[in-house]
This record gives sequence, structure tokens and C-alpha cells, in this order.
Amino acid sequence: MIRSNRLAVLGAPPRFESILHVGRPNVGSRVRLLERFNEMLDRRWFSNDGPFVHEFEEKVASIAQTKHCVAMCNATVALEIAIRALGMTGEVIVPSYTFIATAHALQWQEITPVFADIDPTSCTVDPSSIERVLTSKTSGILGVHLWGRACDTEAIERIGRKHGLKLMYDAAHALACSHQGRMVGGFGECEVFSFHATKFINAFEGGAIVTNNDDLATRLRFMRNFGFSGYDKVGYLGVNGKMTEACALMGLTSLESLDEIVDVNRANYEAYERCLAGIPGVSLIHYNTQERNNYQYIVLEVDPELAPLNRDEIVEVFHAENVLARKYFWPGCHRMEPYRSLQPNADLLLPNTERLANRILLLPTGQAVDTSMIGKFAEILDTAFKFPGEIKDALSKRSQAAP
Repeated sequence: MIRSNRLAVLGAPPRFESILHVGRPNVGSRVRLLERFNEMLDRRWFSNDGPFVHEFEEKVASIAQTKHCVAMCNATVALEIAIRALGMTGEVIVPSYTFIATAHALQWQEITPVFADIDPTSCTVDPSSIERVLTSKTSGILGVHLWGRACDTEAIERIGRKHGLKLMYDAAHALACSHQGRMVGGFGECEVFSFHATKFINAFEGGAIVTNNDDLATRLRFMRNFGFSGYDKVGYLGVNGKMTEACALMGLTSLESLDEIVDVNRANYEAYERCLAGIPGVSLIHYNTQERNNYQYIVLEVDPELAPLNRDEIVEVFHAENVLARKYFWPGCHRMEPYRSLQPNADLLLPNTERLANRILLLPTGQAVDTSMIGKFAEILDTAFKFPGEIKDALSKRSQAAP
């Protein structure tokens, strides 16, 4: 018999002494990283299109199988510059179930993000929902490849062609992933990758726009550098969106370990599948094994009709054990400011987003996690589900005691 006092939420010591985060950074080869740092210091070239940035761009373009990669200081600035370079105005359709930066990149430029619903199976934007929110002011569609699983690009591109809309994708999750046998990167006019520290391939902080459009790539390069097209010539409105050499060399070092990190992620994913099998009311999102996947997210959906604890209670149980499970993209962009005030009735058109936002949690993976830890994560969940009443009482008392 498993004893309830083995749970930290009920007063036992946490199973883990150190805190385990979702998205804890992968490092790659420290030796090669430090060698590159010394090369950078010896060259005294830290920014402004240095050799490491060029090498990084070539490697990313090769992975994405695109003609161009334009590295940026982060993915949010990359989104903003891509949106401006494409000439989007008025309204742009975007899923609400995404990181807030996707919507902010539009609103920051006084473009209204119009929120579309998601497909309940893929978690990506539902093409039929796009059709429902089109207006005469719509200038484009910004799709999001969630968890590395691509949007229904074929249907979205048909809608774009039919209505003459600009089309781009937030591919922050989808480096080294494929769709219908094509690598993510070549869909729409352009796609944006993230190399933030939480991504499976990181550049400390960074982003990149990939495209097959020669003219667009030229504009993007000017716009990320204040619009300079020469030492004293400014031909575009631009900002400082450049990636530094330090970030690029970290990105290069990470890319050298890409296959190794994907193997770790996949092994962890398969361990989660084994360890969570048979626990009622929870299920992992599935990856299409016919496609290339990076497996960088362990996404658990909680069915409130079958699980004895709801998603938020499960998160609190994990947090007590020093496992920082996350409620990703909750409560949805439409329920955050300024959109909650600007579009107070948006939820009426987003039933799948509302439902999923209250059921999803993410668990740790990557190089900081091994299969023995995953077994303990499953044990925490299994134990918690055996004592739901005690846990609900403990969480209620904790909530009442909070200031």
C-alpha cells in the first residue's frame, strides 16, 4: 500500500532537492563552446554580422531547407520585423492558444490580432475558424506550429490564396521538424524560429527568420540593422534586431548536438509513455512518427471527467515536489491584456481554446532529465490520484492560509 504521506503536498519532504524546470537549457559541448568564445575574443568582433552569425545562418537554413536565414536578437523582434517586412496591416488572424509574444508582435505595431480557434486534436489553428473570422480588414494569417507539430499548411495556404492574404508562421517550437515530408521553414512567405534558452536548441537568446523569397530576405537584413544598406546609406525603416556573435556561437554549439538532444528528448518521451500508461485521466500528445520531430515538449492533457484531480491541482502537487510543471499558454491570449479589454467577447468563438487551456500541463525533459526521474514523476502522479480527497483538503487549507 502506497502511503499518502509520501507526497510533499501532504507534508512529506519533496522527492527532488533541486528544482526541475520545464525548458531547462541544454548546453552542448562546453569545450567547443569555450573554444569559440576565445575565437570571438581574439577576433574582437562581437556584433554587426560577424562570422559566427553567418555560419549560424547557413546551418539553420540547411536544416530548414530554405534559401535564406536571417538571424535576430530574439524571436519576438523577428516576428515584428517579418510582419512589417511583409506589409501586414489592419487585422491579422492568429490562434489565441500560443505564447503571448505572437499576438504582441502584431498589437505592438497597431495591427489587430484576430483570434481563431484551434483544432482539438492537433492544437494548431483550425482553418475553418480562420474562415469564420475573416473581414475586409484582414491582411494576413500568422499560423503557429505548436509543440513542433505543423499547422494544416495546405488548407491555410488555400485560404490565403483565395483571399489574397500574406501568410507567415511562428515556428518557435518546430526547428528540425517536418510536415508532409517537407521541413518546417519553407511554408508561407517566411517562418520564425526561436533560440531562447528554453528551446531545445538555444543561442542563450535569439531568433531567426527563414524564407525562400530573395527580395524579402534582403529587406529583412536591412531592417534588422536600422535600415542600413551601406556605411552611410539608410534605405529602410529599421531597428536593432541583430544577433550577437556570443549568441551565434552558442547556437552553433547547440546545433552540433542537435541529433544527440533529439535522441534524449525522444527517449524521455518514450519513457513518459511507458510510465504514465494506465494512470487514468491523463494522456500525452502524440507525435507522427512518419515525420521528423524534435520531441522537445512533454505535453500532458488532463481529462476532468476521468482524472480524480484537475489540472491545476496536479500542477500544485508537482510544484510541492520541486517539479515545476507548467500550464502552457493558459488562459489563452484572448484572456490576457490588452486583448481581454479590447475583445471582451472573443471567448465565444474559441471553445476549443478555452477547453484545452484548462487541461494542458507540461513536464520537464531535455538533457537535465533522465528516465529514473521520469519514473518518479509518474509515481508522484499515481500516488496523488490515490488520495484526491486528502490533497484537495490540503490545497484548500493552503489557499485559505495564503495572505
